[in-house]
Amino acid sequence: MGTLLISKIREEYPDRIMLTFSIVPSPKVSDTVVEPYNATLSVHQLVENADECFCIDNEALYDICFRTLKLTTPTFGDLNHLVSAVMSGVTCSLRFPGQLNSDLRKLAVNIVPFPRLHFFMVGFAPLTSRGSQQYRALTVPELTQQMFDAKNMMCAADPRHGRYLTAAAMFRGRMSTKEVDEQMLNVQNKNSSYFVEWIPNNIKASVCDIPPKGLKMAVNFIGNSTAIQEMFKRVSEQFTGMFRRKAFLHWYTGEGMDEMEFTEAESNMNDLVSEYQQYQDATAEEEGEFEEEEEGEGF
Repeated sequence: MGTLLISKIREEYPDRIMLTFSIVPSPKVSDTVVEPYNATLSVHQLVENADECFCIDNEALYDICFRTLKLTTPTFGDLNHLVSAVMSGVTCSLRFPGQLNSDLRKLAVNIVPFPRLHFFMVGFAPLTSRGSQQYRALTVPELTQQMFDAKNMMCAADPRHGRYLTAAAMFRGRMSTKEVDEQMLNVQNKNSSYFVEWIPNNIKASVCDIPPKGLKMAVNFIGNSTAIQEMFKRVSEQFTGMFRRKAFLHWYTGEGMDEMEFTEAESNMNDLVSEYQQYQDATAEEEGEFEEEEEGEGF
């Protein structure tokens, strides 16, 4: 249903930026048995029709509630509180003024190096539970450290298992843009192995003057990491296990779908995983060699 709406909106407004917050299947927690089918069919459409997809999964949100916020029985209200912080952070630059402001198109230009690779991990700092406000004022270095922490990511993929193609940090509150830029450079220099070396200065920072309610400063993190392929691989394995046995397929074919649609969606997802892997392994030298070969052919 959602992807149908997206493709219709895409037809009507082709020049608009299409942004989605997509709940992806969790590794251990599953709501419905046909989740792998639904997710694969959705990704097939999102690859073609969306410009930016922010991937969120319930298990990662539960983990944040248990480990970081120390909530014993988190409700959907608590999960929604976390998601709303991210959604508000991504769109704050459209709603409020800022000294180094950004918008969705600028974000897409800076964070999508290849059109198909637009699935992002998101994080937020400082993480606070509903009702409890952060009394300690955080500094820009502390926010930066928390923002890049793997425990902060709202989807079940570990950024340490891949490399960042690009990342964006959207700071909110009164702060020095110089300090923000210094911290971003610092992060890149310290963790250079986690960033691809063939995209220079690949962290985009923006500063919006108005902080979220109840906080002096906050930051929203968006990472385009090759580690997100873990999530697609996991769904793909579950999909293959079910599709090979044609399990539950009659629910879909009975509604007028074709088996071919499933096969196409599966191969599109596998292609996506291969592309992420290819760019994770790529080095700057390879690019140079390729150019030299081309020059040689000209003579």
